[in-house]
Amino acid sequence: MLKTLLAQVKEFKAASLMTPLFMIGEVICEMVIPVLMGRIVDIGIGGSDMRYILRTGGIMIVVALLGLMFGILGGTFGAKASTGFAKNLRKAMYDNIQTFSFASIDKFSTSSLITRLTTDVTNIQNAYQMILRMAMRAPSSMIIAMIMSFIISPKLASIYFIAVIVLASIMFFVMRRATKYFQQVFKRYDALNNSVQENVSAIRVVKAYVREEYEKDRFHNAAESIYEMFIKAEMTVAGISPIMMTVVYSCILLISWFGAHFIVAGDLGTGEMMSLLTYCMNILMSLMMLSMVFVMITMSEASAKRIVEVINEKSDLINPENPVMEVPDGSITFEDVDFSYRPGSGEPVLKDINLHIHSGERIGIIGGTGSAKSSLVNLISRLYDVTKGRVLVGGIDVRNYDMEVLRNQVSVVLQKNVLFSGTILDNLRWGDKDATEEECIRACKMACADEFIEKMPEGYNTWIEQGGTNVSGGQKQRLCIARALLKKPKILILDDSTSAVDTATDAKIRKAFMEEIPSTTKLIIAQRISSVKDCDRIIVMDDGRINGIGTHDELMESNAIYKEVYESQVGGPGDADFDEKN
Repeated sequence: MLKTLLAQVKEFKAASLMTPLFMIGEVICEMVIPVLMGRIVDIGIGGSDMRYILRTGGIMIVVALLGLMFGILGGTFGAKASTGFAKNLRKAMYDNIQTFSFASIDKFSTSSLITRLTTDVTNIQNAYQMILRMAMRAPSSMIIAMIMSFIISPKLASIYFIAVIVLASIMFFVMRRATKYFQQVFKRYDALNNSVQENVSAIRVVKAYVREEYEKDRFHNAAESIYEMFIKAEMTVAGISPIMMTVVYSCILLISWFGAHFIVAGDLGTGEMMSLLTYCMNILMSLMMLSMVFVMITMSEASAKRIVEVINEKSDLINPENPVMEVPDGSITFEDVDFSYRPGSGEPVLKDINLHIHSGERIGIIGGTGSAKSSLVNLISRLYDVTKGRVLVGGIDVRNYDMEVLRNQVSVVLQKNVLFSGTILDNLRWGDKDATEEECIRACKMACADEFIEKMPEGYNTWIEQGGTNVSGGQKQRLCIARALLKKPKILILDDSTSAVDTATDAKIRKAFMEEIPSTTKLIIAQRISSVKDCDRIIVMDDGRINGIGTHDELMESNAIYKEVYESQVGGPGDADFDEKN
């Protein structure tokens, strides 16, 4: 875990090394000052030597300024190192998330990834800065102060030594108890972020169903859970402070008592006594700093594990050593394909799929909910890998292609249409970043999106809000289809992506495809038989298997499921759902 985290220090190694060096310099300056002060009292004031007082006082000022400079430099380099470390951690996680396969994405929830990129990284940043500064400063301050104390008076210094052992033991047991609370709290952050994310993204649904109170209660419960867990952890840690202060003042009283006797006996100077009291405070304050470091490290340990999980997550989809860099054509072949989202656990989602689709064919795919229509087409662009058998595109196994090359030639319009904040042109150019405005307009005409875009005040420069909230479901679908067409793919997959479009517009889109991109293989998943009726062939899916395949007329004669659904849709509303057969 540490190796993975420290690998992200990268260009901030120098700042990370300079910070503790400057902190040690500051500590040395702080430790010299009590000695000089003691000499001023014992030699300068005791001997009425004004020149010695002024000379030593001047040295004290120089040392204090030097310590101040070291402290400022240590703080500056520490901040640079910790913020840079946090930046690299976020980048490493975000970059790796972009390589995730769909299986990896399924493993982590969105809210969990957000928590890891924000709260967890902030915890690591704070802990790293504290380690560079406090974790170096406190032990060195304590050790140097202890050495200086033993040089002045070994007998009185033994009081510190005993106090340090007592406090260190107490801190160890308290921190051990607090650790289990801190490890649980960040999982509850995931639940809180999940509540916020769902509520904000679905606020219209919340309001439509008057569920504001329910959502507020849900958020309150998640926030209350975090509050209660933090209270338990903080109450445990808070017990250190009164114990520590008791030990501190006990040490001061003991040193004052025994020190007074030593002074009377002539074994200790007044200035040395002052130095010992100063070192006493330094030692015990260093212990308090160390306790803070341990608390922060304890809190950040759980965060570190969660961050490393994301950085070390490896996609199960990788490019071969010598990938194929060109897709010859849009033909598709499934050979004895089985597929499971979790290989080895349960029944496969797709079973015994054998299918060949010619380049340029129009293929309709219909089936009830859960019949694995989407799973079938997801294998074509290698969003998942088959569990058994193989899928070929252009006569070549998809696992032999460079994934970017393959996916650029297999354009998919998914069920869930996503638009990003930006203009309509910005969103369209996700399909081709170099597309001209004329090419964007042509793609929109094929997708019948130009009809509503031209009515907008700013046309193609109209701003789309995050998630496309300022356009209707049908408009969003047509923009997504246009975006996919700009890729000029050899295979176009429409995964139920005209469900929010009226039948007349759906027919126009299909006609445009037939006339404008005849050489592109088109796979159309739909619930309405009217959307696939004119396809060259139609595949009927049922329970992860191909139940039937043929033209509309052939299936009407040979496939009971297809015939039943067709009759239910013709006999009822024109856009009846496939699942209405049940």
